[in-house]
Order: sequence, then C-alpha cells, then structure tokens
Amino acid sequence: QYNVRGGNYDENLVYVNDFEIYRPQLIRAGNQEGLTFPNIDLIRDLSFSSGGFDARFGDKMSSVLDIRYKRPTDFRASVTGSLLGGSAHGEGSVRLDTTSQRRFRYLVGARYKSTQYLLGTLDTEGEYTPNFTDFQAYLTYDLTRDWQLGLIGNYNRSEYLFRPQERSTASGLVNFALQLNAVFEGQEVDDFTTSMGGVSLIYLPDRKRNPYFLKFMASTYTSNENERIDITGDYLLGQLNTNAGDDDFGEIVAVLGTGTQQTYVRNYLDALVYNAEHRGGIELQTQQDDEQSQAHFIEWGVKYQREYFEDNINEWERLDSAGYSLPYSSGQVLLRNVLKSENVIENDRFEGFVQNTYTLIKDNVVELKAIVGARLLHRTLNGETNISPRGQLLIKPLGWERDMSFRLASGVYYQPPFYREMRRPDGTVNLDLKSQRSIHFVAGGTYDFFIGKYPDKFRFIAEAYYKKLDNLVRYDLDNVRIRYSGENDMTGYVTGLDMRLNGSFVPGAESWINLSFLSARESIVGVQHLVRELGTEDATPVDDVPRPTDQFANFSVFFQDHLPKNKNYKMHLQLNVGTGWPFGIPDNNTVVRNTYRHRAYHRVDLGFSALLWDEERLTERPSHPLRFTRRTWISLEVFNLMDVRNEASRTWIKTVNNRQYAIPNYLTGRRINLRLRVDI
Repeated sequence: QYNVRGGNYDENLVYVNDFEIYRPQLIRAGNQEGLTFPNIDLIRDLSFSSGGFDARFGDKMSSVLDIRYKRPTDFRASVTGSLLGGSAHGEGSVRLDTTSQRRFRYLVGARYKSTQYLLGTLDTEGEYTPNFTDFQAYLTYDLTRDWQLGLIGNYNRSEYLFRPQERSTASGLVNFALQLNAVFEGQEVDDFTTSMGGVSLIYLPDRKRNPYFLKFMASTYTSNENERIDITGDYLLGQLNTNAGDDDFGEIVAVLGTGTQQTYVRNYLDALVYNAEHRGGIELQTQQDDEQSQAHFIEWGVKYQREYFEDNINEWERLDSAGYSLPYSSGQVLLRNVLKSENVIENDRFEGFVQNTYTLIKDNVVELKAIVGARLLHRTLNGETNISPRGQLLIKPLGWERDMSFRLASGVYYQPPFYREMRRPDGTVNLDLKSQRSIHFVAGGTYDFFIGKYPDKFRFIAEAYYKKLDNLVRYDLDNVRIRYSGENDMTGYVTGLDMRLNGSFVPGAESWINLSFLSARESIVGVQHLVRELGTEDATPVDDVPRPTDQFANFSVFFQDHLPKNKNYKMHLQLNVGTGWPFGIPDNNTVVRNTYRHRAYHRVDLGFSALLWDEERLTERPSHPLRFTRRTWISLEVFNLMDVRNEASRTWIKTVNNRQYAIPNYLTGRRINLRLRVDI
C-alpha cells in the first residue's frame, strides 16, 4: 500500500507496458495483502509521477507508476529463497530462422510469499496461514522487421486463513492505562484470485525522418474475491494500576467493560474488465542544424472499456456488553451492524487523448520541453463526459555555471468511480455518482552538484504543489480498507513540499534522504465542522478538518556502504519517521471529524549482503561448487530493528453506557530474514 501527496491507494495509476493494472476491492487488513503486480526480476525501467502527469496517462487523481518490462536478448535466470518465500525467473530470445529478423523473446517469473513468520509478532495470538502466489509471463515475437506481437499474462492468488486464540493489549497514558484481554472462537478464511491477459501489436517502421509508431492492444482482467468470517470474541477491558510503588502495579484494578463481539461475514465479489485500445505517435523534426534543433512529438489514443461487477454482501456484527446487546432494547435482541445486498453493475467507458511534446535545444543556451494535451472520458452508467486539459514545461539553462533544471505543471484530473466508491455503507450503489476531480499546480527544480572530493554528482530535487479537490467521495480508513460514503459530498485541498537528496556518499553505493511536508484538508458539504478543545466540551467552528491521509511531516533515509577494500560485503540502513495519521470515532465522525491521531511512525531496517560467488573468479577457482552460476548473494535482513510498536488501526470497545475506548492494533515487531539469491 502507498499513498501519494494526501491521496489514498485507489487514486494511483499503475501501468505495465501500457496495460493498466487493477487490484482486489475487498481487502480490509494488511495481513491479507500479498504480492504487488510488478515483479522486480522482470522490470527493465520505470518512471513515477506524483502529480502533474501527461494526458497520455489515465484518469486518477494522485499519481502514475509506469513500468516497462525487459526485452531480453540472452538467456538469464535467477532463483531466490528466504524465510518469507521465494521467486524464480527466466528470460531469453530465440532466432526462429537464420535468414530473417524474426525472433521470439520470453520473460517469465513466479513468486511465492508467506507472512506467517512475520505475523507471529502481532498482539493477537493464533494460527496464521497466509499464502500468496503469482505467475507472470511476457512474450514477444518479431513478425517482421517492423511488426511485433506481444502477449502478457498474470495469475495472482492470495489465501488467508486465521484462527485467533487470544489477545492482550495494553495502552494509554502514565496516569490512565488500559488493557484489553480477549479469547476467541472461530476463524477467517479469505481468498482473492485475479488474472490478467493482454495482447499487443506494434508497427514501428525504420524511418530516419519523421518516425512514427502504431500500437493496438486488448486485455481482460478478472477478479474473484471471497471473504468468510465467523469469529466470536469474549473481552474484558480494564484499567491498570500505574502507581509503581504498589504491590499490584501493572494489574487490572477496575473493570470498565466486559462482553462479547461476534462477527459474521459472507462477501463475494466477481469483477470483469475488458478493453480494446489504439495508440500512436509521430515525431515531426521541424529544424535540425549544428546550433539548434526543434521537434514535435504528437501522440494520440482511443480506448473502449467494459466493466462488470457482481457483488453479494452478507455481514453482521453482534455486540454484547455486560449481558446487554448493543444497541439495547428491552423487547428484542438487536444487531449492531447488518449489511445484506446484491448488486450487479455494468458500465462502458470511452476514452481518448491527444498530446504534443515540443522540444527545443539551443546549444549553450537552453533546453526546453513543453507538453500540452487533453483527455476525453465518457461513461454510459450516468452519461457523464469529462475533458481534462494538462500541461508541463521543463526548462534547463545550458549557459549557467550551475547544473539546474526547472519544471512547471498543471492539469485537471478526473477519477471516475470504479466500484468501491459507488457502494454506500448500507450496501446500496449510487449509479449517479460523478467523477472526483483534482486540479494540480506543481513547481519544482533539480540541482546537480559535487560535494567535496566525492567523484560522482549529487542531485537535489524539490517540488511544491497544491491540489484543489471537489466532487470528492468521503471515506474513512479502517486498517487498509477504505470505507466510502457513496456520495459526492466533500471538497478539499492538499498542499505540500517534497525534497530529496541522493548520490553516492560511498563510491558505487547510492543513498538518499527524503523530507516531505503535507497538509491535506477536507470539509463535508452542508456540515459545519467543529473542533473540541482538549479536556473540555467546548467546540470551535472551523472551515475544514484533516483528511484521513493527512501527515504533516515524513522523513526517510536510505544509506548503503561496503568494506573499504572489498565491495563484495555490503550493508544498507533504512530509517522512516512520520507524524501520525488522523482518525475519528466510528459512526460519529461527521461534525467533529478526524479529531484524533495515531502515534508517530518510526522504524529502522538493517541489512547485510555478501557475494559468495562471481563468474569472474572462475579462472582462479574452476572447481567451486557455485561455478554454474553467474553470481550468488546471501543477505541477512533485520526488519524493525528497534522493535517499535507502530499503530495500524484502532479497535473500538463500547461499554453498556455507550462510552467507547480505542485500543490500538499494532504492526509487526522485529523479525530477521535470511535470503539467498542465485543468478544464472
């Protein structure tokens, strides 16, 4: 999971070789999350934009990750194994005959991951059996010198079995500490299966003057998601004695609440998305001489997409406190939450874009690139049509002593609802929901320079941004699940500053430092928000409140080093520190909204690596047991070195008098991982 500049995960675009990638919709906890789509063994290069991106990319409000897989020429393979799983990949190319340019290229990878070892550090003890499997393939065939056929396929399955037994969590302040003890019966069984297949046909003629390309694509994405939960927990919430001089220090001295919580879930979601798309581009070289060059690169694209969702929801929760079901009724037993619905949604989308990239290079004066374009989107579900103009300007002065460049970007970014945004908390679907909108304004610069006697240049990047948000769909975060209101009921804005310094403090080992500041604010349409002063019931009217992803500051460092005279022994250190995210009281997070915050997040990871074998040693040690490999590494990783108890979410315990207490759910503690990688 990741969020970008105040946006949630649903606001990020991911592409692999121009195919858009989707993710499961029902995942509600980080424990259930498995493997992300990009397989690092298959990646050739990638680019990431955190705002102000081009019109050729699709319709989301926050970011785009554009991944390009390899185009292999020689046979290569790798095998990796660790305490958390393993992976393997193979790549190569085959010339089908000796008289033509026809060549078949293959790139395949398989991954397996199990977080059972990590989940053993959570507060809730029990049997965790998570298994995540992923298979990918990217195949290309050069039909002729100008035509290439490509096939991409992916199968991803995540299985999560959880049988909780007991939990004991303490939290609070020095003078008021709480402890939650619970015992459980039942289990949770979830599985998420997604598959994707795509075909592309590319025409790229060999032209020195005004080259162009044509690309035709079609793909299908399917998802089958099942949640089955039947867990009953008996809990006791007590106040701890915080007086260090007492004999019963650290023990429960007052019982604040006892009861039973029963959760029943049978949710099933099937999704089918298929599309057909054409893209093209042509470069018009308007001027080319020794002093100056100018060119226009015009791109266009049209796309048709069909979306189908079938959602069956059946979940309820029974809450008993001190022998009374909540909400309390003298005449009947009431359930706290009941959600039953069946929804079938079909939608057609028509998209198109056109974009011109103008490049001017004037020797010893300036390098300039201007990108101007627009997107068109039409949805048949509610008849909505949106036009999104976007533009960028990049300037690099060539006559300056300092190596600097500057970037300005702005654009309109609509985000049409997929499915989850349309589903209201009561299970009904808002078919008239409009696209959310974000207007970006980005200004930044890059400065490359030398420090002291270091031989390589360092790079400092800074970007300031402002995003105006409207037609927002209100949401709350529960662990990693995003609960939407299903209505365009909110406006807001996001502003901030990102800074990054990266370079090689140690020759051959790149490191970086990031520092970001962010303010993400929102307001519900027609609601006067209030902020209560700490320790009182007094409330002050405010214009806006924090968004669930508001995080004032985030600081991270990644540092690499190796032995002074031997680069075969390396280490890396990663530090992350971030201020806490806001949250509110469930079912009462409207007027006084997101008034609390999680504790600050901080974590240190440490790793050591040793090169066991390199093929360059073959002449020295021809009988080495690893001589059949190109390179073999062994690594020792320590996750969460300081064993910090970072918060993931809160469990709310309600007593019979309707008072609620928030008990934190913690992320995983310290764990050690041993990894072996073999490159062939």
